[in-house]
Amino acid sequence: MIRSLPTLHVVAGVLSDADGRVLICQRPPGKHMADAWEFPGGKLDPGESRLAGLDRELSEELGLRLLQARPLIRYRHVYPDREIDLDVWRVLQFEGHARGLEGQTLDWVAPGELDRKPLLPADRPILSALALGSLCAVTGRYEDLADFRRRVARVLERGATLLQLRAPWADQRELGALASIAIEYCRPRAVPVVINGEPDRVMPVVVASGADGIHLPVRCWRDLTADAKPAARWVGMSCHDREELAQAVRLGADYAVLGPVLATASHPGAPGIGWGRFAELTEPLPLPVYAIGGMVQTMLEPAWRHGAQGVAAISALWE
Repeated sequence: MIRSLPTLHVVAGVLSDADGRVLICQRPPGKHMADAWEFPGGKLDPGESRLAGLDRELSEELGLRLLQARPLIRYRHVYPDREIDLDVWRVLQFEGHARGLEGQTLDWVAPGELDRKPLLPADRPILSALALGSLCAVTGRYEDLADFRRRVARVLERGATLLQLRAPWADQRELGALASIAIEYCRPRAVPVVINGEPDRVMPVVVASGADGIHLPVRCWRDLTADAKPAARWVGMSCHDREELAQAVRLGADYAVLGPVLATASHPGAPGIGWGRFAELTEPLPLPVYAIGGMVQTMLEPAWRHGAQGVAAISALWE
């Protein structure tokens, strides 16, 4: 007989100070997994709403009052003795000065330094969600390199936090030139650049240009094994259903793109999966998932409500 593990619904908050540093707390002696670092939060009380629980936890742990927050990522993590339904929120505004009211040590850490801390194993996907942001711009057609340069500058002005360079028509030389332009504009803004395509074609360009990673279409990773996953800082994967998402998790993808969520001009007559189905497929997954297909920047709010990391778009940002 298989014994089911108790499931705890835990809410956690990601808070930043005026310098962009993120607050983490060290679990005090006597607690489960003492001395590990974590994002502040705790389990919901029976009948308590998610935001009310987060507000209570921040008040009890840190002496803070929650003013505004949005969903960041929600997923399941299994420990040997329990399963955690980890419900993470990006705290946009709070009131007060953080204090360790439960004997915990606090530390404000630059986002790029978080992975050097011994965080709880369950908290690792939060780092990817923080680093990638909510708006993935996918490149499309361009007239020449000067036009490509103008378009990259424009998508950054529109708030892109991740740039996926997709140019399947470009040869190695042109792809390298495109990558150099993208990195020139994105690196000063801490916007990662990933290149879409087959590993044999793309990885040499990633290495030579210093791009941040690779994005794999389904045809490029369907038969991939974990030990053959490209060695890049970020590895993203396009997905369309539950099976592909599960495979992306098994392969250790850093993020996924799922869709089409809505009908698109490029696939006339093909219905999207809809927001309800998107939420159903992505909620338990320990990796950020962008919604794609009919997306525009104003859809960030419904995307967050339905468990998305954010939205990925070509025409709405690139054209």
